[in-house]
Amino acid sequence: MAKIDPQAAQEIIGRAYSLGYENEQKYGCCPQCVLAAIQDVLGVVDDATFKASHGLAAGGGLSTGGTCGALAGGMLALSAKCGRDRAHFGNGRFIQSYELGKRLHDRFVAEFGSPICAEVQTRLLGRPFNMWDAQDFKAFEQAGGHRDKCTRVAGTVAAWTAEMLIELAEEAPR
Repeated sequence: MAKIDPQAAQEIIGRAYSLGYENEQKYGCCPQCVLAAIQDVLGVVDDATFKASHGLAAGGGLSTGGTCGALAGGMLALSAKCGRDRAHFGNGRFIQSYELGKRLHDRFVAEFGSPICAEVQTRLLGRPFNMWDAQDFKAFEQAGGHRDKCTRVAGTVAAWTAEMLIELAEEAPR
């Protein structure tokens, strides 16, 4: 990715937020919403990564028990850019990917209180929801899950991820 001027960078970050937010409103599946936004604004993510992220939604398998899918999507986008590929599987840890993932994680926790989907739901919606129970999912929707709560999470992570990827373009390769 080529170096991006500051004004263009701000426009890209803003667009990533809007797309992440809108994608979550329209389509759900938080990791894919973040990845689609990054694909659309920076082109870093391929379709195989997008597809592979599907099962990570709502804490993994809609369980709400694991990492927020939006956060997982952001980490996948960062790793798609600077993670270890198969050709280098036995050649070290590729620490930059870990550092970026940790930085995104820590920023997420500072903003949303936890990386765990159910805990983020509790913070934003007052309680966790069983995404597999039709009545509870309806309550999630009525509480604003896909109107303005999880949408904000997806938009925020998409913007932060775009910002980090732009910063990577500014750095010398490591």
